Amino acid sequence: MGGKNKQRTKGNVRPSSSGRAAELLARESGVVPGFVGFGPSATPEPGYVPAVHGAEEIDNLVDADFRLVLRKLSKRDAVTRLKAVQEFGAMCQERDAEVVKGVLPYWPRIYCKISVDHDRRVREATQQAFEQLVLKVRRSLAPFLKSLMGHWLMAQCDTYTPAASAACRVFHAAFPPGKQSDALSFCRDEALNVLQDTLLKDTANTLSDPQSVPEEERESKFIRMVTSSLLGVKRLLSLLRETDRNALEERLAHLISAGKFWKYGKHKTPQVRGAFFEVVSALCQYTPALVQAEAARTCSTVLLSVDETDPVVLPQLWEAVLHVLTAVPDSWTHVNARKGFLPKLWGLLKDGGKGMATALHPNMMPLISKLPQEVIRPALDFHTTFFTSLIQGLSSDRAVSSSSESAAIVTAVVECLRFSILQNAGEEEEEEEEEEEEEESKIRRMLISQQLLPLLDRAVGNPSLQNGPLFLLVTEMLISWEKRAGLHGGDGHNGSLDVFSSLVGDFWEGLGLLLVHTTDAEEADPKALEGVATLLQVMHYPDRVSRKQGHRKKSVKLCFSEPVEEDGVRKSSPDGLNPAPEKAMGSLRTRHLEDVVCQQAQLCLVYVNEKKSERHLVFLSLLLRSFHTARVFAMLEELSDGEAVDAAPTATAGDLTNPAVRFLLGRVVVWLAEEGRSDTRHLVEILFSSLCCCNHQETVRILDHITMMKLPWVIILQIIQRACADPETLGSCGDWLRGSVLGEQLLGLAEELCGAGRGCSTSGPCDNAHSWTLISLVLSQQHNNAPLIGEVYLEKILEKLHATLSATKGLLDRGDAEPLVSFICDVASTFFSSVQDCLLLASAEELLLTVFQLTAQDQTSTHLTDSLLGQLRKVCGAGVRSLVQQSGCEVGEDGFLHSTAVWVKNRLLAASLDVNSLQALAAAVQGLMETLSSPLLVQFLSLLTPSPTEWTRMRQALPPQWVKRPLLSGRLQVVWGAPSSSSRDVWKSAASARLPAHLCACALLGRAVQAAAALPPDPKRADSSSYFTSLRCTVSELLYAVQWCREMEGTPAAASAHHGLLADWGLSGLHSLVPITDLLETLYARSVEDGGLWSLTLESYIQTNNLAATGGAAVRKLYGSADRLFPVSQSRLSTLQVLCPVMAGDERETLAALATAGIVNWSENDDVCGCLAVLRCCLRADTPVQEEVLRAVLCTMMEWRSSKEDWFLFSSDLSKASAAQLLLPVEMMRFLSWLVTNHPTVPGGGQWDFLLCSMLAWLEAASENVSGLWNPWVQLFVCENATLILKLNHFFASPPPGVPDKLPTELIGEWTDFFVEGIYGLLLPLPVKITDAFAEPEDPLFPTAVLRAVGAALTHVPVQQLSQNSLPARFVADEKSDLPEALQTLLNTLCPLLLFKSRPPQITVYHLLDKVMPQLPEFYGEEENGKSEDDSEEPSLSPPAPLMSALSAGEALCESILTGVQVGEFAVVQPLSAEYSCIMGYLLAWKLLLTFFKSSPSHLRVQYSQYLKRSHSLHKLLLHLFRMMPENPVHPESKEARTFFSESLSLAVDKTEGVQWELPHLACSVYYSAVQDLPAMVRLWWNSQEKRVCTTVEKFTTKYVSPVLSAQEIALVHSSTQTFDSMTVKARLAAREVIATYSVDDIFIELMIQLPQNHPLGSITVESGKRVGVAVQQWRNWMLQLSTYLTHQNGSIMEGLALWKNNVDKRFEGVEDCMICFSVIHGSNYSLPKKACRTCKKKFHAACLYKWFTSSHKSTCPLCRETFF
Repeated sequence: MGGKNKQRTKGNVRPSSSGRAAELLARESGVVPGFVGFGPSATPEPGYVPAVHGAEEIDNLVDADFRLVLRKLSKRDAVTRLKAVQEFGAMCQERDAEVVKGVLPYWPRIYCKISVDHDRRVREATQQAFEQLVLKVRRSLAPFLKSLMGHWLMAQCDTYTPAASAACRVFHAAFPPGKQSDALSFCRDEALNVLQDTLLKDTANTLSDPQSVPEEERESKFIRMVTSSLLGVKRLLSLLRETDRNALEERLAHLISAGKFWKYGKHKTPQVRGAFFEVVSALCQYTPALVQAEAARTCSTVLLSVDETDPVVLPQLWEAVLHVLTAVPDSWTHVNARKGFLPKLWGLLKDGGKGMATALHPNMMPLISKLPQEVIRPALDFHTTFFTSLIQGLSSDRAVSSSSESAAIVTAVVECLRFSILQNAGEEEEEEEEEEEEEESKIRRMLISQQLLPLLDRAVGNPSLQNGPLFLLVTEMLISWEKRAGLHGGDGHNGSLDVFSSLVGDFWEGLGLLLVHTTDAEEADPKALEGVATLLQVMHYPDRVSRKQGHRKKSVKLCFSEPVEEDGVRKSSPDGLNPAPEKAMGSLRTRHLEDVVCQQAQLCLVYVNEKKSERHLVFLSLLLRSFHTARVFAMLEELSDGEAVDAAPTATAGDLTNPAVRFLLGRVVVWLAEEGRSDTRHLVEILFSSLCCCNHQETVRILDHITMMKLPWVIILQIIQRACADPETLGSCGDWLRGSVLGEQLLGLAEELCGAGRGCSTSGPCDNAHSWTLISLVLSQQHNNAPLIGEVYLEKILEKLHATLSATKGLLDRGDAEPLVSFICDVASTFFSSVQDCLLLASAEELLLTVFQLTAQDQTSTHLTDSLLGQLRKVCGAGVRSLVQQSGCEVGEDGFLHSTAVWVKNRLLAASLDVNSLQALAAAVQGLMETLSSPLLVQFLSLLTPSPTEWTRMRQALPPQWVKRPLLSGRLQVVWGAPSSSSRDVWKSAASARLPAHLCACALLGRAVQAAAALPPDPKRADSSSYFTSLRCTVSELLYAVQWCREMEGTPAAASAHHGLLADWGLSGLHSLVPITDLLETLYARSVEDGGLWSLTLESYIQTNNLAATGGAAVRKLYGSADRLFPVSQSRLSTLQVLCPVMAGDERETLAALATAGIVNWSENDDVCGCLAVLRCCLRADTPVQEEVLRAVLCTMMEWRSSKEDWFLFSSDLSKASAAQLLLPVEMMRFLSWLVTNHPTVPGGGQWDFLLCSMLAWLEAASENVSGLWNPWVQLFVCENATLILKLNHFFASPPPGVPDKLPTELIGEWTDFFVEGIYGLLLPLPVKITDAFAEPEDPLFPTAVLRAVGAALTHVPVQQLSQNSLPARFVADEKSDLPEALQTLLNTLCPLLLFKSRPPQITVYHLLDKVMPQLPEFYGEEENGKSEDDSEEPSLSPPAPLMSALSAGEALCESILTGVQVGEFAVVQPLSAEYSCIMGYLLAWKLLLTFFKSSPSHLRVQYSQYLKRSHSLHKLLLHLFRMMPENPVHPESKEARTFFSESLSLAVDKTEGVQWELPHLACSVYYSAVQDLPAMVRLWWNSQEKRVCTTVEKFTTKYVSPVLSAQEIALVHSSTQTFDSMTVKARLAAREVIATYSVDDIFIELMIQLPQNHPLGSITVESGKRVGVAVQQWRNWMLQLSTYLTHQNGSIMEGLALWKNNVDKRFEGVEDCMICFSVIHGSNYSLPKKACRTCKKKFHAACLYKWFTSSHKSTCPLCRETFF
C-alpha cells in the first residue's frame, strides 16, 4: 500500500487492492456489492451507478457512453454537470430505446439529486433531459415511479419558473390528463414521504454537505426545497381523487399536527410563507375535517396575519383567510376579532393596502359577506369605520401615484357599498323589528350621505378619479336601484320598492346640491366643472364606457349621446350624428338626470350672461354635447329675452319657432362675433350641438349667415373641420361647403395670403397659419370623390398659388418669403397626395414643375433652409406619384416630364456647376426617376441624353491638363494641335470650383441610368434599341470622364471631388450594364477616330475587365490585322500604344518590321517619330528584334545627325520648339535607353561616342532651358535625358557579366574621366536652378517630374564630384568654417533645399549630403584638439552651421504644425502636403546630423552632444517624434508583422507608392538612430519628463525599439573585429549579456554587462564576475567607472569597454585617479587629470574641479582644503 499522493509506477495498470476485492466479491457471489445505504434489496432496481472494476460484465444493459455521462453528473463543477445533463438528453434522443432503458435503474437516484441542484440551469436542463428519456422509454418508466414521484412533484413546483414548466411538460408527456390521478394514486405514499421528510426532518445541513457547500448556498437550497415541498403537497392534493385524499388523511394529520409545519407561517422568507398559506388553502378546500381538527392553530395563524403586506405572500394569505372562514364555521371563537383582526384590517385599509390594493381590495366584499353578526355589531359603527378606512386609502401615496391601485380601491368601495345597502334593504324578512329597520335606515343614509356623495364630490375635482371606474360603477349601482324600485318596468322587488325609491331620491337630491355647490361660483375650478360634465355624460350613456376604458385615462370630450327622433327634428351625437344603438346594462330612466342637467345649464348661462365667465361657457358646451334636447334648449331660450329676432334678419318665422335656432341666433352667434376670444372651439361645439336640432334648410342658412359675418378665419376653419368630422355631418353641410358664399370667401382669402407673403399685407403669423390650414383643408378634402368646395373655386385657388410660387423665386434671397413658401408647400403636398387626378389641371402641372426646379437647385443659390427643402421634396414626390397613376405609359408633349427633361438638359449644357449644385440636381432627378414606371423612365432618360454633337462640344471644352500624366509616364505620345499649345497659360489649371459641363452630364446621366437599370428591359417596345444605343453612348462618355479625372491627379480640386462623387454614387461599375463587345467596339472606334484620352479609356477598360487574358480574341477582332493601323496617324498611334501589350507576338513582330522600315527609309516617310514610338512599344513588350535591325536603326540616327542635326535640338531654345519637334529626340532617347539596358553590345565605338555625346549635348540644352520647363514636352525632354543618364550610370557601375569584354577598350575610361565630370557638372546645379525658377511647388506649372528624374540621376554622383564640385561659390557673412570652399558651398547651397516644399528635391539633397557627411568631421578635429580646457567646464562645439540653420527653421515649423497634439498621440499628416514637406525636411536634417555625429571621433561627440543639450534641440526632437510615430508601428507591406524599426527605410527620389507611410517610417528611423547614437542624452531627457510622457515613452520603447536595439548591440559585439590587448569580449544574445575579461600579469577581472528591458532608457547593469589579485575597493571603483561610462557616454557597448580599458591601463601605467570622480579618464570628455594642487600635488580633471567649485561655492582643494591656484 503506498501513500495517498504517491504516483503509480509507469505501466502498472493493475487496480488497487480495493478494486481487486470488489472484483473478487463479484466473481464469488455474482452480485455487485453495494455501498452502505445502497445495498442490494428486494427492489429490482440497484441504487447506484456501477463504477468498480468488474461490474461491466453484470450491467451489460448500461451503454459505455451513458456510463461515462452518468459519472460526470456527480462532479462538483456546475458547468460540468450542466454539459453532462445536456449530453445525456441528446443521447436519450439519439440512441435506441433498448439502450436507453438500460439507464433506468440508475436514473432515480441521479434525478433525485440533480433535480434539486443549486444551479438553476442544471435543474432546467435536468427536466429537459428527463423529457427526452420519458419520450424514449414510455411505459418502461413505470417500475421506477415510486422512486421518482416525490422529487418530480417538487420539481413541478420549482421556484425557477422555466424548470417548473419543463417538469410539468414531462409530467404531461408521461401521463395523459385522465391517467395523472392514477399515477399519483400509485405513488401517493412514497411522494408524501419525500415531501414530509423535507418539511419536518431535513435541515440546511442535512440537505447539503457543510464541509463543501457554503452556508449561503446551503440555506438557499433549503428554502427552495421547503417552498417546493409545500407547493408539492398542494399539487398532490389537487390532483388526487377524493378517495385517495381520504386514504392520506392520517398521514396529513401527522403533517399538520407537527409544530414545525405551523412555524412556516412565520418564516422569515416570503416565498415560504406564501407557499404555506397556499397549502392551508388547499387543506381547507380538500380536507376540511383535518383543518377543523386544528382549528385553533389554523385560525390564529391565518387570521392574525392579515397585516402581511409582502407582495409574494398577500394574495395567498387572503385566499387562505377566505377559505378558513368558509371551512371553520366557529373560527371567531379562536380569534378575538375586535382586538386581533379588525385593528390590523383598519390600518391596512387606511394605508391603501400599502401598495397592494390590486391584490387586497378584491377580497373585501367576500370578507364582509362572511363576517357574522356578532363581529360587525354595532353595525353602524362597523360600516362607518370600514368605509371610512377604505376611502381614506385613496389618499395614500401609492394610490395617488398609481391608477391601478386607485381603481382597485374605488371598485372595492362601490362593491362593498352596494352589497351593504342590499344587505340592509330589509329584503330577507317581510316583518322586521322596528329597531332593526331604523338601524338599517341609518346605515343606508350614512352610506349615501357620508360615504358615496363625499366620494363623488372628491372625484369631481380629481382628474385621476374622474378617469377611473367610479362614475361607471355608481351609474351601474343607480340603474340596479331603479330596477329594484320598479322604475324600469315590471314590479321590482315587492319588499323593497319604497326603500330603493327613497334611495334614488336621496341620491339625486344630494347629488344636485353637490353639483350646484361645485358650479355655483364665479371662480369655479375648470377641472371640477370638467368632472361634473364627465359624471353626467357617463350617467347618460353608461353603455358607451366599457370597464376597460374606465381604468384608462379618458377625455371628457368623448361623445356620450343617443339618437332620438322627436317632433321631426334630428338628434345626434357630435362625434357621430347617427350612431349605432348599443345595448348593455341599460341607462337611467328617471327624469332626475335631465333635471340636474337643466339646473346646471341654467346656472351656467346666468354666469355667462352676468359675469362673462368663459369657464362656465366651456362647461355649457360639454353639457350640450350630450344633452341637446328640446327641453334643454327651451330652458336656455327662455333666458335669452327674445334677442333672436333682432339678431337674425334672414331667419324665417318657421325658424324662430325652433328653440335651438332661437338660442343659436340669439346667443351663440353673438358669442362668436365677440372680439378677444383666444379659443372658440367650445362655441363651435355649441353651434353643432344646436344644429343637431335643426333641419337641412335651417343648417345651410345659418352657416351662410355665419360665413358672411367676417369672423376670424380660425372660426371658419374650426367649423369646416367639425363639419368634416363624420359623414353624417358632412352630408348635411355639403350644400353650404360647395356654395358660392363660402367659395368666394376662400378665393379672397387665397389672394390675401399670397399678397401677404410678398409684403402686401400685414397679417399676423398666427392668422396666416390658420388661414393656410384652411386653404389646405378645402383643397385636399374630398366628399364622394368630389372636391369639398366648388371645382371652379378650386382651380382658381391653384392658379393663384402657382403664380405666387413662380414670383417668389426672385424673393427668396431676401429671406422674407420663406413662410409663404412653407405654407404653399404644405397646401400643395396635401393636395397632391389627397386628391385623385389632381394633375389633370394645367395649373397643377405648372405648380409641380416650379416645385421641382426649386428642389433641383443648390441651397446657396435658392437660400432655402433644410426644412423648407424637405417640404418641397415631399411635395414633388407626392405630385409625381399622382402623375404616374394617371398618365399611363406616355410622356405628353409639353407635359411635366417633358418640360422637366428639357430644363435639366439645358441646365447641364448652358452652365458649369459646382459639386453641391450637381449633387442637388442629381438628387432631384434620381428622386423623380425612382418614382416613374418603366416606360416613362425610358422616355424621360432619352429626353435627358445629349446629342452626339453636344457630347463632342462638351469634350472639347475639357481643360487639357490631363495630357501631362500619360505623356510624362510614356504611356501615350500626344501632339497637342491647338494653336495655344505653346502658351504658358494653357497649362495653368483654373482654380474654379465649378465642374466642366461634360463631367456634370456624365455624373447626372450615370445616376439616372442606375435608376433605369433596376427595371427589366422591354424588347417589345419600339424605342428599346434607341435606348440601348443612348445607354452605350452614356457609359462610354462616363468612362471618358472617369479617365480624365484619373489623369488630372487631383488638380484642380473639383476634378478629385467629381471622381470621389462618382465613387460614392457607385458609378465606376456602370459599364457592366453594356455588353463587353458593344462597349469595346464603341471605345475602339472613338480611339481610332480621336485618339488621346479615348485611347487611355480603351486601355483602362481592357485592364479593368482583364481582356488581355480572357478576351484577347475580342480585342483582336477590333483591328483585324496589325498592318491595318499603318501608316500611323496621331490617333492610330495612340490606339497602337494601348493595344500593343495585348497583341499576339507575331502581330508585334509585324508592327516592329513596319516601324523599322519606316525609320530606315526615313527620306520617304513623313512620320519618323511615330515609327520610333511604335518600335519602342514593341521593344517594351519584349518583341524579338535582331541586332542587325537595331544597329541599322542606330546607324540611321547617326545619319540624321549628319544631315538633320536640327532634329536633335542641340543648343536650341526648347520653349520655342513644337510638341512634334520635341517628341523626336525624346523617342531617340527612349530607344537609346532601351538599347543600353538590353543590348549594350550592339553599338560600336563610334556609335557609343554618338550616344554619349548626344546625351551630353541634350543635357546642355536642358540646363540652358530651365525657364521653359512649364511646357510638358520640355519636361518630357529633360526627364528622358535624365533617365538615359541613370541607365548609363547603372550600366557602367555594374555591367552584365561578359559585356565589358565586348565594349570598346577606351569606353569605360572615357566615361569615368570625361563624361561623368561633364554630366554631374551640368546636373548638380539643375535642382537649384529649377527651384529658383519655380519657387512654388503648388503652382500647376511646377516640374515635379523633372525634379524626380534629375534627383534619381543625381543619387549616383560620386563623392569626389561632390567634394570638388563646380557650383557657384556661396558663403554666409561672418561665418567661420574649417571646411574647404567647395564643401562649404555645397552645404550652403543644398541645406536650404531640405525645407523646400516638394519631396523630390528634399530627398535628392538628402542623398547628396548623406554622401559627404562622413567626410566633414575630419576638418573639425584638428583645431579643437589644441584648445585649452581652462575656459569652461564642458566645452561644446556646433555641428555644421548650414545644417543647424535648416534644422532650426524646421524645428520652428514643426512646433507650429504639431501644436495641440499631445505626446503619444499620432498626428496624421496629409501626404505630399506643405506640412508633410516641412516635417520631412526637419527629420531629414536630423538624420544627416546623426550621421555626422556617428562619424565624429569620441572627443568631438562629447562637444557636439553638449551643444545639442544646451540648445534643447534633441529635447524638442524627441517630443516631436512621439507625436509623429504611430502607436502601432507595424509595416503595412510586411507579411510577417515587421515594424518600422526592423524594416529598413527606403528614401527613393522617384518613389510614388507607399508615400503615406514614409513620414511615420522616417520618424521611427530617426528615433532609432537617436537612441542608438545618443543613448545617454535620450536617457537624460527621459528621466526629466513628467510621469505621463515618461510612461508613454517607456512603454513604446520597450515594446518596439529595445528588442531590436539590444539584438543589434549584442550582434555588433559578437561580430566586432575590434581587438584589445589583455581583454576579451563575448556576447550572449539570449541573455542580453556582454562578458568582458581583463587580465594583466596575475590580475584577472571578469565583468558582466546586462542590458535592461527598456534599453537604452534604463541604466545598464554591471555585475561582478571572477576577480583575482584586485583589492575590493579598487574593484568597486572599476565597476563604478564602467557603469558610468556605459551610462553617460553616447556610443556603443564596445566603445564604452574601450574607454574603460584605457582607464584601467592608465591606472596600471601609474597615472593617478582624479580624487573627485575616482577615474583616470573623464567619463564625458575623456580627458586625463591635469590640474594639480600646489599644496598636496594631487591632480584633478578640469571639468570635475569646475563642478566642485560651483557646487560647493568654494575655491579650495577637495583634499587638503587649501586655496586652489
